[in-house]
Amino acid sequence: MATSNIQTVNTSADKAKLAAAAALVISALAAFYLLSKQGQIAQWGALIVGLAAAVSVFFVSETGKELFAFGRDAWREVKKVVWPARKEAIQMTAYVFVFVLVMAVFLWLTDKTLEWLFYDLILGWKK
Repeated sequence: MATSNIQTVNTSADKAKLAAAAALVISALAAFYLLSKQGQIAQWGALIVGLAAAVSVFFVSETGKELFAFGRDAWREVKKVVWPARKEAIQMTAYVFVFVLVMAVFLWLTDKTLEWLFYDLILGWKK
């Protein structure tokens, strides 16, 4: 039986932070629609400020800190990747295109051979 590592929100303070972040998102969306008569600047300002506050509260929570740490580690790993030079990338792309072309011709020939074998020779259905 495989076990999985499931992490849950443990503390009540952390739950409160996540609930506050969700409430801020909902209130930002509500403010956007309720301020429709005030103009677009007020609408978008309320939405952006509310979402920024929600993101700030989320990143103060333990889940937000873990997400930020994961992103930092992922970025560190991306920086370790050795990307191919332009010439290598073009050569590998050309190899893939040639392989796809050869495979397409092979599959077409196989299909036509089987069509000829079954329909013309075995079943006798001439076109």
